[in-house]
Amino acid sequence: MDPSATGAFRALDDSVMAGQVPGGVDEAIEAVVIGGGTGAPVSIRTLLSLGVSTNAVVAMADDGGSTGILRDKADVTPPGDIRKCIAAFADDPTDPLVRAFKYRFAVADDHALGNLLLAALEDASGSFPEAIRICERLVDAQGHVHPSTLDHVTLSARTRDGRTLDGQAVACHSKTALESVRLSSDEGVIRAYRPAVKAIERADLIVLGPGSLFTSIIPNLLVPGIVDAIQRSRGAVLFVCSLADVQGETWGLSAREHLAALFDHGMYGLVDYMLVHTPVQLRAESPATGSFIAVAGDEPEYASTSDLDDLRLSEGVRPVSINYQDLLAIQAEGPVVLARDLADPRHPSWHSPAALRDAILQVIRLMLSRRDR
Repeated sequence: MDPSATGAFRALDDSVMAGQVPGGVDEAIEAVVIGGGTGAPVSIRTLLSLGVSTNAVVAMADDGGSTGILRDKADVTPPGDIRKCIAAFADDPTDPLVRAFKYRFAVADDHALGNLLLAALEDASGSFPEAIRICERLVDAQGHVHPSTLDHVTLSARTRDGRTLDGQAVACHSKTALESVRLSSDEGVIRAYRPAVKAIERADLIVLGPGSLFTSIIPNLLVPGIVDAIQRSRGAVLFVCSLADVQGETWGLSAREHLAALFDHGMYGLVDYMLVHTPVQLRAESPATGSFIAVAGDEPEYASTSDLDDLRLSEGVRPVSINYQDLLAIQAEGPVVLARDLADPRHPSWHSPAALRDAILQVIRLMLSRRDR
């Protein structure tokens, strides 16, 4: 499921339109979301609800599902994460064309129509960026989606128990947490897509996540030139930490360890703000917190959720923990931590649209107040 397409987001959009929630950002600012998968669309929709001019830079290492089939059989640029972000930018998410763009055909290898359309348009136009622009026009997109690279790249990962995993789809379902990831290309060179670099350089706010840390967020940072663009940008960097482990790649890692992984992949000293979930106020005596039942807590033999069906996953997943000592340690490294209850009551591994909107609005206000000093 796509968290950004839930009824909770539609209700938030309706409330914004009706003036029932606090207004958005008074000052004109530009934001760029860096990520992929189902996480980046959540930040895209949230920023748009605040009236923030938004673009996205998307990882291109996806090799699973419909995208993986198209990569193997048609040698196309990975369309899946691009499609999800284009749909998130749609002016009217309920428009039948937008819904059809996301429609999957069970009779045809579960291909999404948007994936097939992007692949066909890349062939017809001779350009993947042009295919993206055509699809953006079709859905009346309110921002632009940029691949982090146009080179065909492959992700490989090293686990914390010393194994090497090849491929994004394999890495995200690792049985133990990952330690590091890297990109490679058959051509031997990986180049950043120039419009993606420019979008980062001119951004006032750079949002990392939410989403799969090692397979959706970090692959963008591994493209030469992307971290350099973040360094050159005057924008503040916000890391939206995941609420829970729903794949094996971060199984058991705390919020502090999530940030450490970003630091290990080029982001040390570059993160200004971090959003973390906790259902209670953190105090010196507080234990590490979670907001819902942890499968791994009750049945420690589970090392990953990759073998669990939807019914079992709905019973609870492992929260990303945070405690008071870790909060202080994170802030000692530089980022300002905003710790609050961010979980959606109906989908506890997803961010609540309203809570995330309020938190990002607070970050923007802090960012602007610092700039005015």
